[in-house]
Amino acid sequence: MKFLHLILFVLFACSFIKSAAQIRIEVVRHPEFSLSDSSIFISASFNGWSPGDEDFKLTRRSDGIYYFDLPDTLTYFEYKFTQGSWAFVEGSKDGKVMPNRVYNKALENTTSLVQVVITAWERQPSYAIIVKKIPKNTPFDASIYIMGDFNNWNAADRHYKLNKQVDGTFHTLVYSSGSEVQFKFTRGTLASVESRAGGRFLQNRIISRQKATDASRLEIDIAGWADLTDGTQLYSIYDLLLLFSFFQGLLLVITIPSIQGYNRSANRWLLFLIGFSSVILLLKVITNYPSISQTYPKLQILPDFIFFIYSPIFYFYINRLLFQSRNIWSTKVQFHFIPALVQFFIYMVYFLMDTSVFESKLAYQYSDLYMVRFFFGVIAVIINIYYWRVSLRTLNNYKEDYRNSNSYEQNLQYLNTVLFIQAICLFAGAFTLLIAVLGTWWGFDVFRIVEFSIETIWIVFSMITFFLGYFAIHEPDIFRVPEMFVESRDLSGLLLPTQPLLEPKHIQASKEKETIENLGTEVEKLAAYMDNMKPYINPKLTLVELATGLKQPPYILSRIINAGYDKNFFDFINGYRIDEFKRRIEDPKFRNYTLLSIAFDVGFNSKTAFNRSFKKITNETPSSYFNNRREY
Repeated sequence: MKFLHLILFVLFACSFIKSAAQIRIEVVRHPEFSLSDSSIFISASFNGWSPGDEDFKLTRRSDGIYYFDLPDTLTYFEYKFTQGSWAFVEGSKDGKVMPNRVYNKALENTTSLVQVVITAWERQPSYAIIVKKIPKNTPFDASIYIMGDFNNWNAADRHYKLNKQVDGTFHTLVYSSGSEVQFKFTRGTLASVESRAGGRFLQNRIISRQKATDASRLEIDIAGWADLTDGTQLYSIYDLLLLFSFFQGLLLVITIPSIQGYNRSANRWLLFLIGFSSVILLLKVITNYPSISQTYPKLQILPDFIFFIYSPIFYFYINRLLFQSRNIWSTKVQFHFIPALVQFFIYMVYFLMDTSVFESKLAYQYSDLYMVRFFFGVIAVIINIYYWRVSLRTLNNYKEDYRNSNSYEQNLQYLNTVLFIQAICLFAGAFTLLIAVLGTWWGFDVFRIVEFSIETIWIVFSMITFFLGYFAIHEPDIFRVPEMFVESRDLSGLLLPTQPLLEPKHIQASKEKETIENLGTEVEKLAAYMDNMKPYINPKLTLVELATGLKQPPYILSRIINAGYDKNFFDFINGYRIDEFKRRIEDPKFRNYTLLSIAFDVGFNSKTAFNRSFKKITNETPSSYFNNRREY
C-alpha cells in the first residue's frame, strides 16, 4: 500500500515539474472581435507564421483570459496574435501595422509567464464585396465563400463566408494591405469554384487598392460553378460556331481531293492549312469544356501555335496555286517557321511544369505565362501583317500579269475573301493588344474586353472555312488546275506552248525597237486581223494564241497592244467584244436574243465579267445602254 502511494507521489511530482517547465502566454485584455465566434491564435516563427493553425489556438478561461502553453526549451521567438487570419491581426493603437512581439528568455523577468495586452486590431484596407446574382442551379442551402491571396486561398474560411441579405444578395468584407487582391468565390471546396457560364474556366478576379478607396461597394455576378454545369449551356453560340467550322473543314479535307481535275500540287498546301486550322478550332472548343479544362489545363495554350504557322502556309499555297512554284521546301522557305519553333521551345517550359503551378499561372492574368503569351501575340500580329501584305501583293501581281496574257477572268474571288477576313482578324488583334496595353498603363480592368475581343477574332477566323466550303460546293473550279497552266490547242489541233519561247535578250531588244519604229503598221495589221478573223469570239483566247495567229512572238504582240492602244491584253480583247455586242443588238437578226446570250456569243464567259467590262468601257450598264438605244 505504501509502495502504491509512493508511485502516485512520483507521478504527481513529475506532472508538476512538467507543468512548471512551460512558458505560458496570457492575453489579459483584447479589443472586440471582428466576428462574434472568433478566437485568438498565436502566429510565430516556431509555427511558420501560420495565422489560423488550430494547434496554436489559445484557450479561454472562465475569467475571460486567453492562454497558451509553450515548452520552456524555446529561448527566443517572434510572434503576433490573430483572429485566425492575417486580415484580423493585432495592430498598434491607431490600427496600423505593429512590429512583431519578441520573447527572449535571457531578458524576461518571469520566464514561465508572459502576460500581454492586445490594444487594437490592425485596420487594413477593406473591400466591400456584394454578390448580386448567383447561378440558378446553386443549391438552395449552399454556403458561399470568398477565397483569395488574403486567406491563402482557403476555400471554406469561416471568416469569409458571405452573409445572405433579405434582398437575396450576399455580402462580405475583405481586408488586405496588398496593392491588389486576387479572389474567387466557392461553395466550400476548390472543386466548387466559380466559373463562366456553362462551367468554362474563369481567371482570378482582381481588385486594386484604388478601387477600394474610390468605391465602397464592389457588385459582382457569379455566372456559374465549375462542378454544376448546366447541360443547356454546355456549348455557347461561340463554341457551336467554332465546332461547325471544324466539321466544315473536315468535310473540305474529304471533298476537295475528290473533285475532278483536282489541283494536287497547290491544294496539298490548302488541305494542310484547312486541316491544321480545323484541329486548332476543335482544341478551342474542347478546352472550353469544364471537365477537359480542369483535367488538362495545359491544352488551353495549344491554339497559340496558329500564330506563326497559318500565314506562311497560306502564303505558300498562293504561290503554288498562282505560279506553280516547285522549290517550296528550299532552305529559305524553312526559315519562315523559325518563330513557330522558338514558340514551341518556350512553351515546352510550361508544358513540363507542375500542373498545380501551371494552373496558378493560368488563373492570374498578370502572371509570366500571360506576359509570354502577350509577347508572342505582339510578334504574331507584326509577322502576320507582313505575310498578309506579301500575299496581297503576290495576288495583285498575278492578276496584272494575267490580264496581260488572257482575255477572260479567273475566279480568284475566294482568295480576296480570305484576305479580307484575315485583315479583319489582324485589325482586331492589333486593337486588342492596344486595349490591353492602355488598360495596364492606366490601371483599368480591361480583361473582359480583351477576352471578348479574342473570342470575336476566333469567330471571324472560323468564317474562312465556311467561305471555302461555299466555294467548294458552288464553284468547284477554283480547286482545279488553273487553265492558264493547261496546254491549249488552236483550231487545227496543233499544240500551242503555254509560255513564250525564250530568245536572246539582244534579239528581243532589236525586235522591240523595230516594232516601235513601225508601230503604226503593226497596229493596222493587228486591227485588220481582229476585224477579219474575229479571234475574240473565243472565250478562252490567250496572248499566245493570238500571237500564233499573227505569227509574232507574244512579247512583241504585248508591246504593240500596250504602246498602240494603251491597254493590257484583257481590256484590248474585251473592247472588241463590247463593240461586237453593240453591233449585234442593232442587227435585227439578233432581236430575239437576250443580252446575256449575245454577250456569251461574242466571247464573254460569265455575266459578271460582261457587266464589269461593259461598265468600265462605256460607263453604262448593258441594260441601261440597251434601253437608251431603244428610245432613239
